[in-house]
Amino acid sequence: MARLVGVEIPSEKRIGIALRYIFGIGPSNARVILSKAQIDPSIRAKDLNEQQLSQIVHAIQDGKYVIEGDLRRELGMNLKRLQGIKCYRGIRHLRGLPVRGQRTSTNARTRKGPRKTVGVQRNPNAKTGIH
Repeated sequence: MARLVGVEIPSEKRIGIALRYIFGIGPSNARVILSKAQIDPSIRAKDLNEQQLSQIVHAIQDGKYVIEGDLRRELGMNLKRLQGIKCYRGIRHLRGLPVRGQRTSTNARTRKGPRKTVGVQRNPNAKTGIH
């Protein structure tokens, strides 16, 4: 596995796909980075030499992309700010509910988690229905 900007990228995949394993780099950014580095996107990651890897790293750094730890920190700060000013979106994030206006009476299971059903507990000392 090759290492780019502190992330292990899979060696068997094409470099155009493998770059997406870096948090903050998607399909379009990967295409732009590879064109700046003048590397064919269909080359496998294991076939890249050191010079090509350094070209990719320079293209990422020169492009001023916010990636990995910095991006995660920035997203966390945005959520903290929303929660700190107690706005609607911040409160929804705090409560773990959908933020963008989706219905919650049904659905919303991704945000709310699995259903919490309250069942009736049978008393072990209760009489059976047989006389």
